[in-house]
Amino acid sequence: MSDERPPADLGRADDRRPEGEPSQPSGLMDLLGVAAVLLDAEGRVALWSPQAEELYGYTAEEALGQYGARLLVHEEHWDWVIKTFADVMATGQSWAGTFPIRCKDGTTRLVELRNMRLLNDRGDFFALGLGTDSSTLRELERDVALSTRLIAQSPIGIAFLDTDLRYVAVNPALERMHGIPAKEHIGRHYREIMKATKFEVPEAAMRQVLTTGIPLVDQSTIVGRTPADPGHQHAWSISLYRLEDPQGRVLGVADIVVKVTERYQAALEATETRRRLALIADGSARIGTTLEIDQTARELADVTVPDFADLVAVDVLDSVVDQHRPATEDGPTLFRALAVKAAYPTDAVHAADPPGHSTAYDADRLAARCVRTGQPFLISHADGNDLSRIARDEHAATLLARAGVHSYMAVPLIARGTVLGFLGLSRARDPRPFDEDDLAIATELAFRAAVCIDNARTHQSVRNAAETLQRSLLPEHPPRLPGLQVASRYLPAQAAYEIGGDWYDVLPLGSDKTALVVGDVMGSGIDAAATMGRLRTATTAFARLDLDPAQVLEHLDAITSGLEQYIATCIYAAYDPHRGECRIANAGHLPPVLIRHGRHPRLLELPTGTPLGVGGIPFETTTVRFAAGDRLVLYTDGLVETRHQPIDERIDALLRLLDAPDSPLEETCDRLLHDLRHPDNHDDVALLIARARRSTPDRAHRRR
Repeated sequence: MSDERPPADLGRADDRRPEGEPSQPSGLMDLLGVAAVLLDAEGRVALWSPQAEELYGYTAEEALGQYGARLLVHEEHWDWVIKTFADVMATGQSWAGTFPIRCKDGTTRLVELRNMRLLNDRGDFFALGLGTDSSTLRELERDVALSTRLIAQSPIGIAFLDTDLRYVAVNPALERMHGIPAKEHIGRHYREIMKATKFEVPEAAMRQVLTTGIPLVDQSTIVGRTPADPGHQHAWSISLYRLEDPQGRVLGVADIVVKVTERYQAALEATETRRRLALIADGSARIGTTLEIDQTARELADVTVPDFADLVAVDVLDSVVDQHRPATEDGPTLFRALAVKAAYPTDAVHAADPPGHSTAYDADRLAARCVRTGQPFLISHADGNDLSRIARDEHAATLLARAGVHSYMAVPLIARGTVLGFLGLSRARDPRPFDEDDLAIATELAFRAAVCIDNARTHQSVRNAAETLQRSLLPEHPPRLPGLQVASRYLPAQAAYEIGGDWYDVLPLGSDKTALVVGDVMGSGIDAAATMGRLRTATTAFARLDLDPAQVLEHLDAITSGLEQYIATCIYAAYDPHRGECRIANAGHLPPVLIRHGRHPRLLELPTGTPLGVGGIPFETTTVRFAAGDRLVLYTDGLVETRHQPIDERIDALLRLLDAPDSPLEETCDRLLHDLRHPDNHDDVALLIARARRSTPDRAHRRR
């Protein structure tokens, strides 16, 4: 019976792998290619592994039974090898080291060896030699050492997680980033350490990398706080790689974390800078599109909400709007609210004064201090005491607190060295507090708006003066005239433009005659209105001389030629009720419309003449029959001229409107202005309509 015993319980088909052991062997041994050679007590080869054949070149048949020293050692090393073999076999002390092995092809290979004595169950000794290529082992050692040192000393956080996303290893850098010791990571799931909801994204990315093997490089930036530094916000960039052994077996995932707080902050600052520049550019384009104070304030509010603030209020000193009200030096400061806007429905709106309302602010309120000192106020983090100084009263402060207002700025509206009011900006839902950069932006926007408000205020003042002057020079109501019914209208230009020099007049003459005059001084503003007044006065004086209409225009032309190059157009018509005729002269004006009783309206064909002020060209008088029931319509170009339609089309529109059943002259005036006056008309309008009436003989006789 053989003394050899089969290896008990090895290799049975029904054996089952114990739980917890890896399902596949590690590939590291295969990478090293460890060769096993067993020598008997006499130094002969008793066992020869396939790895030995690959490492040394001899097949098992060639090696078995051969003296190991003669087979694998150069002759000059025999003595040392035999002695070392004897020591190992005698003492049982293992030997390890690098030794030059002679391979079958005659070459020498440095082999890392581990020699040890083995004892079998019969008391026989054997020598087991384990060897691997020295260069391969050294390369692996260098890789491991380099990797270990790099991972340990790297400022980049590195973690290895298994396929269940449980931490296997964490380097010191990541330990510092998390503020959690490395040993508390090991064995715990990723989300047990990274608990915030935002880490659901990288967790899903890890599973994706494990499944696909496609790395994600710098794909996710996480912003937050850590136990290591809870007082500051940090940013990290995460890269993920799948880990595999040489056989391709998936071991887990590598989590590479790079701290990018500075880069993130720089990107935020660059984005914020671009946003602020865009806000200023937007403000430059949108603020001050009209010369209206209220509109400018609304444009300022529209620019700042919601991109810059959650709530904005634009208030000016009441003395800015009402120049008859002097500014107060002492006591409460009186403000007039121009605009209020919120980014969303909020009670904070009711803490501000509604547009058009005036409110007095005590001297301790920020609004009053802002306009008195001309200095802005920035409250980055507003508490209850701050809100009491911001609001007009305690009820308003309560509304601000309820709305969550946490940051505030009051910026003066200053133009040409004068404080006009203030801009109030608040943040509630927006968690960012206002900072110095925000204050600079608000100051720039406030300055631009203040200049526009001041321009509008100046323009309105000049406009009011010119309009007052012009209206004072026009007749309020035409007098009752023999044989003539008259209606008239004057409308100034729209608010965004200067008023012009249009005028009309109705002048009683001798022998029951009446002069009808409509004129237009080219230009705008007070100078044009003043010139119109001088011409109207001169017209009145010449009309009383009972001159021919052409002679009146010649005298007016001479006067206009000396009025600093002003030019005017004019229609002068003298109506004689006893003759039933009008004698008309034209100085470059639009032709009047004649509507004979029961007929269609038509333009009178008159010699156009040259405008007043050109000088030296005679005018002509045309006599037109004007019987009872006939109407004569005199007007300035502001009634029919627009920027969008040819003048011929507008004249046709005028004739169509007049081609209607006879109606009271006042209604006709209103209808013409309503239907022909364009919303963006930049010129004023003078309109005069006269209807001939039948005179009674007795009255006519008395007049003679």
